[in-house]
Amino acid sequence: MRATVRQAARATVQLVVSAAMAFGSYIFVTVLLITAILTATVVGAFMLPETVLLIRRIAGAKRQQAGAWTGRKIPEAYQPLTGTVRERLRTAVRDPGTLTDFRWMVAYYAYGTLPVLMLPLWPLGLVVDGVWCGLLRRRAVVLPLISRLADLDAHWSTVLLKPSPKAQLAVRVEELTQTRAGAIAAHEAELRRIERDLHDGTQARLVSLSMRIGLAKRAYDQDPEAARRMLDDAQTLAEEALTDLRHVVRAIHPPILTDRGLVGAVRALAASSALSVTVTVDGLTDGHDGPRAPAAVEAAAYFVIAESLTNAAKYSGADRADVHLARARTGLRVRVRDEGRGGADQAGGSGLLGMQRRVAALDGGVTVTSPVGGPTVIEVELPCVW
Repeated sequence: MRATVRQAARATVQLVVSAAMAFGSYIFVTVLLITAILTATVVGAFMLPETVLLIRRIAGAKRQQAGAWTGRKIPEAYQPLTGTVRERLRTAVRDPGTLTDFRWMVAYYAYGTLPVLMLPLWPLGLVVDGVWCGLLRRRAVVLPLISRLADLDAHWSTVLLKPSPKAQLAVRVEELTQTRAGAIAAHEAELRRIERDLHDGTQARLVSLSMRIGLAKRAYDQDPEAARRMLDDAQTLAEEALTDLRHVVRAIHPPILTDRGLVGAVRALAASSALSVTVTVDGLTDGHDGPRAPAAVEAAAYFVIAESLTNAAKYSGADRADVHLARARTGLRVRVRDEGRGGADQAGGSGLLGMQRRVAALDGGVTVTSPVGGPTVIEVELPCVW
């Protein structure tokens, strides 16, 4: 009986909040009517996007409430209302999420009044169920109806507020458009960096190498010692040019990934870091004797770790860091943590934006937690099939 009363009390709170939202939506009808009347005018063009944003907030609050009751999150699928007034107006009208929210709000005018029905059920339920359970030793009858009403309210809201396939497709297309633009920007930045490295490093050394060899050829007959010194310098320049080329190749796709796999490459990266780095692994093995992610995923994870450790060594003031690699059912997870001063900002030139673009190009996600005072935690999830 006590469990039934507690559950009925929870359901009552749920229904009271639902009733309050329903009454609030009734008041909001006035705003909708005013907006509908003024939409044909210039004033309405300014009001409609703001009204749609307000409806989104109300629907979002209902999604959170219903999701908290059922334990299943209701996703959102909205196109961003940005740009000029005309663009925002066009998006507000064409967004399938607008129709979904409007349909729910109209239906909510009807079933949103259901919570009012539960008000007389409490005293009646306590009396009837008290007699029913106390004297006849039977299960409660009335109080469970309150929970059923809460279940019904949450179920209808879930069905009505769930994004349509068209809305989900529109949001997905927008996400892919943004990640594609980010991937192109990251690719262009990478090409410019490679071009700069080749021009300023390798090309300059090769030009100097060619000049030394030419001077050595001219001086060989008249001054063999000077020619020998020039050839020694040329050999040094050739070795330096090869080192530069290795750095360029390593930046494109580190050969160590192919040779040792991701775990071995990360351990080597940790060993060469200026920080004391601890590497932990879950579900992955060194070398080629275990499951491996696709090459593009391994490369992205390697560069994320390398960039994170470089940033930590330069900016965080920390002396140690932790790297964790884990194989998940949906992909590869990476976490890099340092105990530095925190305050990492993707707009501050720390390389986080490039990291996010590289990961987004593979449909992955980056979460950066870096409060002032630390610690800084960078978590990355890269989807893949094992």
